[in-house]
Amino acid sequence: MIELRVNDVWKNFGGLQVLKGVTFQVNGPELIGLIGPNGAGKTTLTNILDGVIKPSSGTVYLNGRRIDTLPPYGVARAGLGRTFQVTRAFRRMTVMENLLVPAMAKHTTARQKDFEEKAMEVLKFLTMEHLRNEYARALSGGQQKLLELGRLLMLDPDIIILDEPFAGVHPRLMEIIYRYITETNAQGKAFIIISHDMDTIFTLSKRLLVLDYGDLIADGDPAVVREDPRVKRAYLGEDEEEDSSQGDRVPVTG
Repeated sequence: MIELRVNDVWKNFGGLQVLKGVTFQVNGPELIGLIGPNGAGKTTLTNILDGVIKPSSGTVYLNGRRIDTLPPYGVARAGLGRTFQVTRAFRRMTVMENLLVPAMAKHTTARQKDFEEKAMEVLKFLTMEHLRNEYARALSGGQQKLLELGRLLMLDPDIIILDEPFAGVHPRLMEIIYRYITETNAQGKAFIIISHDMDTIFTLSKRLLVLDYGDLIADGDPAVVREDPRVKRAYLGEDEEEDSSQGDRVPVTG
């Protein structure tokens, strides 16, 4: 069974406390949304989960194995994969070659032809089989997001973290990404999805985590979290009449 345990994680950058004792668990193939105002600590938490940075204190365990001490490739091999808000495809490689890289990196003694059939299945699932010989640099932004999702399927992680998967995506491609999430989750994969698209995240998620300036202020059913006064304050400010002073904070009401 999938189990992620985040235990009292703190992260300081100099004198700035970015995460303040964040604790939560993922049990089984959950579908979790992670939201919060800009500067809440979402990216820092994600970077700790996937090994890019180390916590100042606290621990992270995946399926009983401590992973916060591992490098990113070690975390990926342990079963946690992620996408990035800015896609990171190998631009001078074809779509097919991009898909083969993570599988061959995970199975270092395997041959390319061992994964070509699976790669074609992934491309069909993402409706991208007609692009298999295109170079990644020729893809649209939305298609590059699909390619990153495909690379995760080739890696076959237990937990998938998606960073703003719907940002700047054409509605048709958004439907494909939505289907990717729901069908892959139904196959037994857990998701943590970071998004500012409130309508989508509240509809899609079965559980919601809310960060505010490094504190995990809410964790629960999206319908309940939506009405939490702490969440409303985090997005709207103490005085809702002064909303205009809150800049780019996103209204919880979507």
